[in-house]
Amino acid sequence: MIALGCDHGGINLKTAIMKYLDDNKIEYKDFGCYTEDSVDYPIYAYKVATRVASGEFKLGILCCGTGIGISIAANKVKGIRAAVVSNEFGAEMTRRHNNANILCMGGRVTTEEDAVKFADIFLNTPFSSDEERHTRRVQMLSDIENGSFSVD
Repeated sequence: MIALGCDHGGINLKTAIMKYLDDNKIEYKDFGCYTEDSVDYPIYAYKVATRVASGEFKLGILCCGTGIGISIAANKVKGIRAAVVSNEFGAEMTRRHNNANILCMGGRVTTEEDAVKFADIFLNTPFSSDEERHTRRVQMLSDIENGSFSVD
């Protein structure tokens, strides 16, 4: 199941993605926001990120005006690798090489059509866990997060 969230700047993308998910019978939960009234993006980033980090949801998608603020907020939650994408290659590589668990996009910089394409790619691209270098690098990210990373 996919966790969705947005602020007022990303509601158009979230709505388009929900239609895509419905059309493809992909289960999701919408954590808001639900109108174009101004709201604070960290609230929705936190709702989605904590549930993805807990394992309740496998992946998440967050949208704000640019994707930047909401990704910064989501990445403050331990265990989250949220990535802002702006093209199809980025949507693929953030899953394939970085094992990102939250996709972030901006409603003021990404079209609804592109957002749906990026979501489709993100949701259908596996992590390259069979390539040791990618697994090693993702582990390094976790080590940084846990304070156990060191560089000699």
